[in-house]
Amino acid sequence: MSEIDLSRLDLNLLVVFTVLMRERNVTRAAEDLGRTQSAVSHSLARLRAQLGDPLLIKAGGRMTPTPYALRLHEDIVPILRSIQHVVSPPEPFDPATSRRQFRIAFPDNSRAFLTNIYARVQREAPGVAVEWLTPSADMLPMVAGGQIDICELAGSAPLPEGVEAHQGQPYTWMTYMRRDHPAAQDWGPAAWKTWPHVKVSVDTRSPSPVDEVTRGSGLTRRIGARIPNFASLGPLLARTDFIATLPPITMVDVLEEYDILALQPPVEIAPMPLRFLWSFRLSNDPGSRWFRNLVIETFSELHRKAEVTLATRWIDRAMGKGAPRA
Repeated sequence: MSEIDLSRLDLNLLVVFTVLMRERNVTRAAEDLGRTQSAVSHSLARLRAQLGDPLLIKAGGRMTPTPYALRLHEDIVPILRSIQHVVSPPEPFDPATSRRQFRIAFPDNSRAFLTNIYARVQREAPGVAVEWLTPSADMLPMVAGGQIDICELAGSAPLPEGVEAHQGQPYTWMTYMRRDHPAAQDWGPAAWKTWPHVKVSVDTRSPSPVDEVTRGSGLTRRIGARIPNFASLGPLLARTDFIATLPPITMVDVLEEYDILALQPPVEIAPMPLRFLWSFRLSNDPGSRWFRNLVIETFSELHRKAEVTLATRWIDRAMGKGAPRA
């Protein structure tokens, strides 16, 4: 028998064949399939022609399978069941009973975000585990491959194929320093250029808007320290003469704890785009959708509150509103 051209083989013909093998009768098979007898007979004729075998032969009022039909039926039934399983809608996700593990890749730029995520997961899905990864150079390929359920990407770097994005509220910028910092008494472009800045190195593949705008305005900041994460920023600013320019969500939780001021930068800095990313493969997965929504809702609410809080707590001395305060 010559090799079958699968591109010309209709999967529906095999479905009809399995029903005929079960019923051994065209009339009953047509009833089961919701088709006419002529349609079932026509499907059998097409399959006979494509496979080069009579498959089922009328004998004594019943249809008797050929040896080839018996072998075909034995092999094709589990294949059709597998196909049905693959194309079936995903099963519902129940957070309360799930034991899944999710992976998230976010910078540690919000103490409240990390704790709120774990607290909410424990409340809604006590059996679910969350692995928190630090953003890295191979983060985007891992997201595209579905190895990371959701990540945050600041900036406008191009995305690889297979990645979907949700646009978040852009980051805005404030400058932070200890309350008794000398720069706070005469805050402006000169102080910005004079005092050393601390920079957190996060692999976002996008240049910092702070560097871009200050370089173009002649107010290039002098980097006095580069640190790998945000966790140490509070005590570092409180005990040194460093200053830092960052989004409000990064510092809002530590202003009072370390007596830090939040001031408007002396140069206008463009907001930084913010995106939440996940693999196209996970878009319709109920569990992944639940976790994505939880992460995006939690971060977006904290981000919004931080922006509002700091917008109402700093005072621009240049506008004659008094001394800056946290």
